[in-house]
Amino acid sequence: MARAGAGALFCLALAAGALLEHPLLLAAIAAAVLISAAGAGVLPQIGRAARYAVPLAILFALINPLVVREGLTVFARLGEIPPFGQVDLTVEALLYGLILGARIVVVILAFALFSACVDPDEVLKLFRRVSFRSALTAALATRLVPVLARDARRLDLARRCRADGGGTGTAARVAVLRAVSSGALDRAIDVAATLEVRGYGTTHRGRRDSAPWSRHDLAFLAAAVGIVTLLVGAALLGIGAFEAYPLLQVPMGAGEFATAGAIVVISTLPFLDRRGIER
Repeated sequence: MARAGAGALFCLALAAGALLEHPLLLAAIAAAVLISAAGAGVLPQIGRAARYAVPLAILFALINPLVVREGLTVFARLGEIPPFGQVDLTVEALLYGLILGARIVVVILAFALFSACVDPDEVLKLFRRVSFRSALTAALATRLVPVLARDARRLDLARRCRADGGGTGTAARVAVLRAVSSGALDRAIDVAATLEVRGYGTTHRGRRDSAPWSRHDLAFLAAAVGIVTLLVGAALLGIGAFEAYPLLQVPMGAGEFATAGAIVVISTLPFLDRRGIER
């Protein structure tokens, strides 16, 4: 079982593959995500994320031909359609919309893999080394914002239900704001007390994780570095060059096939050694 840092870097490296536009390389990244999910035993969770990602991708694929005027291969002339104007659907815009949708799917599935495999508590410990309370503060602030918004709506509704209408104008708004602010302070005190009871803030800042990096940690770290190196190398060498407009150009040479195969192989290697993995 790999530590959070190595697993997070591996998932982020796969998500970086969404920068690719070449269909073959993008398919290789998608295959790498699915193989990794199967190796980690979280394929059902990835499938649930795909049910939301695929319709979004289809939506992008359908919208792109309507709003993009580029491309020379027209397959349908729809005439004047407000607010889009003259709409001529092109093969290039349709295919590029499919590419955009596929990139969205890859990003969502990569982060679904991250969510399913990486321990969030361990991720918080990583941020603790930079700022002891930064990650926890951000999480609490994000969680409390909608709570305070609901409080404000309920207090405003209660004010308007009073016999005198609860007042109008600035004075009424200030009253609601004052009530929400006092409630926020009470919530902050309660949250701080709860966290203190659970032991937050008792760990020394200078304490470091003494556990050595295992072979699984090193394998996932090496795979993440290898994937990023492949992506950067392919970009520098011009491998996977993709042109959608004005005419679709998708080179399929030895470089593209070799890079796609290398992406799949590198992402699979960390899962081959199953010794010492908790079941």
